[in-house]
Amino acid sequence: MGIPVGDEESVPSLGAPIINWSLILGNIAVFIVMSLYPSLLVPGANSPESVLSELGMVPAYVLSGEKLYTIFTSMFLHAGLAHLLGNMLFLYIFGDNIESAMGRVRYLLFYLVSGLGAIVFHIVSLTFIPRDALFNPGLAGLANPWLVPAVGASGAISGVLGSYILLFPTNRVRLFTWFFFPVIIELPAYVYLLFWFSFQLIMGYASTIAGVSTGVAFWAHIGGFITGMALTPLFVDKERLRRALLYQAYR
Repeated sequence: MGIPVGDEESVPSLGAPIINWSLILGNIAVFIVMSLYPSLLVPGANSPESVLSELGMVPAYVLSGEKLYTIFTSMFLHAGLAHLLGNMLFLYIFGDNIESAMGRVRYLLFYLVSGLGAIVFHIVSLTFIPRDALFNPGLAGLANPWLVPAVGASGAISGVLGSYILLFPTNRVRLFTWFFFPVIIELPAYVYLLFWFSFQLIMGYASTIAGVSTGVAFWAHIGGFITGMALTPLFVDKERLRRALLYQAYR
């Protein structure tokens, strides 16, 4: 459908989205350090891959009660520059509005708990992969997914998207796409996010029930989105949301 490049901004009077900016800068800083000085993150590490192996969330370890800290460290790790930039673009576009509606402390807690929900869904999804797919390179790939480190902020960011579709469904989202030539189009947020979520469901099915390796934790995206929707009524500040909606209606 296209790549999001902007939306209707949050309310200036509710304060700058400091937490959202901090999360973006934190993820970028971790990626730079991991790429250039991996031993600062993991003593003795000599490559980014070593950091991902040590601080990424390995489902088999977490399920056995080992390396539980990776539930949170994995949210700030990315496997490559494209992975990082894609996630930060989504967080930049959608996160400021949610911070405006929740406030800084609530938004930070919401973000982290959404990431936790994403991890739970990811681990549970692995139990549905057919046993023969786990050990068949032609189906599940060369690595057992129970032993593959899951990394990235996308699970937590999916929670932000789940909250956005509830709080700002009619906001206009600008998308960069192609119709024989590059063009910017606008769609209501609910249209774009429903399309995005439907795509995650289709690919999630393919990666588990059908036993097809994709290299992407689609069920973490699905879980983060659902968790974000479920948490939104608990974390939203109704007065801040009212002011945000009024600002966008009369700007």
